[in-house]
Amino acid sequence: MSSLIYPKERTLEKITLVLGVVFWLLLIIGTFGVALLVLFVGYIFYLFAQSALISYIKGNGVLLTSRQFPDLHQQFAECCATLKMEPWPEVYILHGNGAMNAFATRFLGAQYVVLLSDVVDAMSANPDGVRFYLGHEIGHLHMRHLGKMFLRWPALWLPLLGAAYSRARETSCDRYGLACCSSPDNAGRALAALAAGHKRWRDLDLEQFCLQVRETSGFWMSLHELTAGYPWLTKRVARVTSREALIPARSKFSYLLALCVPYAGRSGGLFALIIYIYILFFAFAFGLPFLKDVTARFEAIKMVNETAVARNALTNAYFNNRQPPASLASLGVPTGLPNGDRLLYNQQNMTLVINSGGKSIRLIPSLLDQNKIIWRCVAVEGLTTKQLPACKGPR
Repeated sequence: MSSLIYPKERTLEKITLVLGVVFWLLLIIGTFGVALLVLFVGYIFYLFAQSALISYIKGNGVLLTSRQFPDLHQQFAECCATLKMEPWPEVYILHGNGAMNAFATRFLGAQYVVLLSDVVDAMSANPDGVRFYLGHEIGHLHMRHLGKMFLRWPALWLPLLGAAYSRARETSCDRYGLACCSSPDNAGRALAALAAGHKRWRDLDLEQFCLQVRETSGFWMSLHELTAGYPWLTKRVARVTSREALIPARSKFSYLLALCVPYAGRSGGLFALIIYIYILFFAFAFGLPFLKDVTARFEAIKMVNETAVARNALTNAYFNNRQPPASLASLGVPTGLPNGDRLLYNQQNMTLVINSGGKSIRLIPSLLDQNKIIWRCVAVEGLTTKQLPACKGPR
């Protein structure tokens, strides 16, 4: 069945998998495994949500069998045979409340295809209509699209990449649907019903409808397709009816703006942009103080490390003479450091103060026994106690 897979899907599949795995590894390592607990809690929520969906389908839908709607079950069996689908998923008919749609889903290893009743009713005059929708959804299951999303999820939010992968998957599944149809035009009409509606699809001029793809080359049309998970319907119909030559290239400038819009699934580019702004707001609101705190910690560590030579000299001099030295200069220790930082020494209590760019740390010695001194750090200016390192030693 590899001939049915849209060529770009394989490439995008590998890219999103690698990026997604790298993200998860960095997240787990960076949070010292806490992310695993969060993921576990998220999986529990997923189980409850998905179990609610499956329960609703089983409790309110009609299971397709050889005795229940045998004509539709026969079409389903033919699709599974054509696509070499084993084992067969369960197929349910569910009231669509006016919506024309079908979808596939999984739960704990079991696979399901759901046809909304409006699709089934609308396709009563198209011998291949239901086959196309069945084939499309079986394609998602056969390609294991639903089972591959977890590892890829972080990469799917990336601008251009996530939407491109989603469109490639839909194009592959349209090919699966086409493989179940006796003619490309029947497949095209099944798809076009999503535009023309329950009845008017019968009178639709496919040639004219496919000519509408000429409109998709403009900047705005290109931009909104680049941020969406589905190709424009006119393109999908043109492809399944073998009218590829009609599809124009997208506007090159639209790619520049699309790079600024993360992918948010079926919610569209505007929703993605809102989520993007929301994430940035919280990143700045919470991340900036954290970044400043981390930066201050590194600066404090650097400042304390700069005093190592002076502390060693003071410690050695004290144990040699049993009294604080008169000055740092008497020990050959400069008070001015090469990077501009300065050391201040107090002979009375042998304390050191290091000043660096508006930040000051006082290092206070404590005699533990006759041959051991430890140094305690105290924030003087520009730093907090939490930002200071544990500056013990030398001993």
